[in-house]
Amino acid sequence: MFLEKNKTIVRGFIEAYNERKLDLIDDFVSPDYIDHGNNLGREGLKQLIAMGLTSFPDWHETIEDIIAEGDKVWVRLSYTGSHKGDFMGLTPTGKKITSKAVDIYRIVDGKLAEYWNVTDNVNIFKQVGAIEVTEKGKQLFPNER
Repeated sequence: MFLEKNKTIVRGFIEAYNERKLDLIDDFVSPDYIDHGNNLGREGLKQLIAMGLTSFPDWHETIEDIIAEGDKVWVRLSYTGSHKGDFMGLTPTGKKITSKAVDIYRIVDGKLAEYWNVTDNVNIFKQVGAIEVTEKGKQLFPNER
């Protein structure tokens, strides 16, 4: 039951994010939350989410797989969004992006306490036109454009 509860917490957080119920962040995220990839806490997470939704206002995450073990929950995600706002200094292109990620959450006392993430950032930057595949890259990876 404990493992299912932890998965429900992560699902609820992602659902709140997808539904833009950002006032619920404090309900899901511990005050001493640590995002190890971006080196930020709960307030930084709120700013990161706001920035992301400004850049990709229709951002949506879909859980493909979710696994719980001990106090951790692993989530394999796919996500989509349209580049309609400034993104890390890149002028909006209007392009729809799709990508994948693996997130790991540690749950403490029913809240997200720690977070690790692996995202295909190169794919995102290629889709918004910030990275171009070279001719050599096209030869080596013909399916990458």
